[in-house]
Amino acid sequence: MADIAPREVTPPIIQVPSAKEKKYDRQLRLWAASGQRALEESHVLLVIGDDKAGSNSSVAGVETLKNLVLPSIGNFTIADSSIVTEADLGVNFFLDPQSLHKSRAEEATRFLSELNPDVTGHSITLPLSEWLPVQDSLKPFNLILLAAPIPQEPLQRLASYALKSSIPLIYLQSAGFYASFSIQLPSVFPIVDTHPDPETTQDLRLLAPWPELDAAVDSLGDITLLSDHDHGHIPYILLLLYHLREWKNSQDGTYPSDYKQKSAFRDLVRSAARTANPEGGEENYDEAAAAVLKTIAPPPIGSGCKELFSMEQTNNLHPDSSNFWIIANAVKTFYEKHTVLPLPGTLPDMKATSEQYIKLQNIYKSKARHDVAEVKQYVSVSIQSLGRATPVPDAEIESFCKSASHVRVLTNENHDSIPVLRLSEKDPKIIKSLQSHIENDWEGLLPIFIALNSTNGNPPPFHVEELTTDVEVLDNMTKAIQEVQRVGGGELHNISSVLGGMVAQESIKLLTRQYVPVDGTCVFDGIRSKTAVFKF
Repeated sequence: MADIAPREVTPPIIQVPSAKEKKYDRQLRLWAASGQRALEESHVLLVIGDDKAGSNSSVAGVETLKNLVLPSIGNFTIADSSIVTEADLGVNFFLDPQSLHKSRAEEATRFLSELNPDVTGHSITLPLSEWLPVQDSLKPFNLILLAAPIPQEPLQRLASYALKSSIPLIYLQSAGFYASFSIQLPSVFPIVDTHPDPETTQDLRLLAPWPELDAAVDSLGDITLLSDHDHGHIPYILLLLYHLREWKNSQDGTYPSDYKQKSAFRDLVRSAARTANPEGGEENYDEAAAAVLKTIAPPPIGSGCKELFSMEQTNNLHPDSSNFWIIANAVKTFYEKHTVLPLPGTLPDMKATSEQYIKLQNIYKSKARHDVAEVKQYVSVSIQSLGRATPVPDAEIESFCKSASHVRVLTNENHDSIPVLRLSEKDPKIIKSLQSHIENDWEGLLPIFIALNSTNGNPPPFHVEELTTDVEVLDNMTKAIQEVQRVGGGELHNISSVLGGMVAQESIKLLTRQYVPVDGTCVFDGIRSKTAVFKF
């Protein structure tokens, strides 16, 4: 018999990570390619006040930019009219002795730009009064950082522009061992990818199975007749569905609803395990029993999603509605029709044969694709009725459907500006809010916020005695104010570095629109290493 030459087979192409993917590998795992793209398309403005006394909060601002330059923010601009002094050299690591008497903005920009060649830095050396009123001077920026203290008039101008343009704004304060930052959000700030705990995102739909999932249970037949190997490798999801049928037949067609019934159902599942299985026990039954309490429940819908469905922007679309609201409207239509959200389609790991697991996985993925296709139809109808020429990208719809239960919309319905501005404007609501927070300030950090806003700027229009009669709280306020006055606005690099890390983290959340940012004011006590968040 003649020898047959081996057939030449072309090996598959190996996808080698690009240099960019290797460089930003760790952060791509956190916010994926979409988040990285959002960062690279951003332009952050850091405004440092014209106050010549001390170093302002410029170090905290520069440290924030450092933590944005490293993951490759697209552009940044430092607006600072000050000249580098010897005091700056003692606390700012992005200046060196050759920077003395030069522009602080230009020198910091130069050193920050050296950290990442993919980032472009800019500087504005004019005083705020000269460049801020220029038309479109703030147009390129999609995040504004303000390093306190900043005079009231430009502060008001910047805060108003941010609210009008739906741009997030962060106000930083750092003095001695104390620091804080306040985030001013737009009127509405939607977040699709909130990155919830993976366990909370699982929707196995055990109490509302669809025909294909029911068919998978039917295919098991009578599991008491299965071999020990097959019996010990039934995916626990199918086990639960199988025994739920038994339960319903014995309970007049009802599912276990309260803790007592679920405990009884769990015992039923455990009793069906083969304790003498020669393969060493039945781990799938252990998985099934452990999953009873968290999976035998109606399909989840988060509080944020419920709030989203009731919002005016979801229910009253118009030609200028963003893609987010059009998709939200479509998902609501889906929910009203089916009383469930689109299926995410993900499965947890479980004991099963590869064939069984893949089959079950395909059933869930197929259902998820079917649900997404229906939502896409609703989106298409809305696009046509609104007369929009640009379609909504499929990727946005798919991402929304997968995360629908955990979507959040942060709001600033009253267009409240940053607390320091509201204090200077004598807003009575913030005084009342301070009084309320004092009663629940278990960590005793509110006096630090009051101290930071009682010096280096316009003092708040109240005496501390107006906030509380508690002697201990008043004493803490007095000590905090004295400490801030003692440092005279000077920064400690380690405290400003910590603050810069926290603010950069929140900035990334705001720029990528992933995770949930701080909604309010965060206060940091560097002496006790404690933080607290207040919503004024």
